[in-house]
Amino acid sequence: MIPGSNVSLFPVPGAPNQVAFDREELNRILDLYGRAVAAGVWRDYAMELGRDAAVFSCFRRATERPEYRIEKRPSFRRKQGQWALVGEGGAVLKRGHELSGVLAPLERKLVRVVE
Repeated sequence: MIPGSNVSLFPVPGAPNQVAFDREELNRILDLYGRAVAAGVWRDYAMELGRDAAVFSCFRRATERPEYRIEKRPSFRRKQGQWALVGEGGAVLKRGHELSGVLAPLERKLVRVVE
């Protein structure tokens, strides 16, 4: 806070206050989402950026629970991998260190839908 004013300073850039997707990761996820929308599989999405995780949720309909959640949890980076694919019931379907490996089941499922 600057003395004598009502202006608050922003947090220091680069401080780990929030987990987020970088541009390459988000492009990869949105590419998959766009193809699923074109195939009529998904209709809506939501993103949640928090202190512990960044979550991209895919919905068949906006009023339902997400069909899939793609989670990035850096605290798991050295354990099981920071990426996880979570199903509608909350079960972890795939976990890994690389985003492409975690998205592979969705890619395969989408190829079957298009054919």
